[in-house]
Parts: sequence; C-alpha cells; structure tokens
Amino acid sequence: MSERAVPFYCPYCGDEDLRPEEEPHGAWRCAACCRVFAVKFVGLVVKQ
Repeated sequence: MSERAVPFYCPYCGDEDLRPEEEPHGAWRCAACCRVFAVKFVGLVVKQ
C-alpha cells in the first residue's frame, strides 16, 4: 500500500479538520481537540 488511508473525522470530537503527523507513522492530528490518533487495519473476516 503506497498511500495512507484518510480518516474523514476525528474519533474523539467528530471534527473534520485532520492533518497528517510525522510521528508516530500513520498518525493524524485533529485541529479542534489537538489529539493525535492512528487508524489500524486489523484484517478481514472470512465468512463460512
């Protein structure tokens, strides 16, 4: 995967003004609440 997935809103306050952060890798900073968070892909569920 060459490009990072972009979250649409902050999971803490719901604001949409998000900026990428250098550290930690793949983190996003919310301009409204100043929290830094990361979204992690865990995997896919196999239906049986």
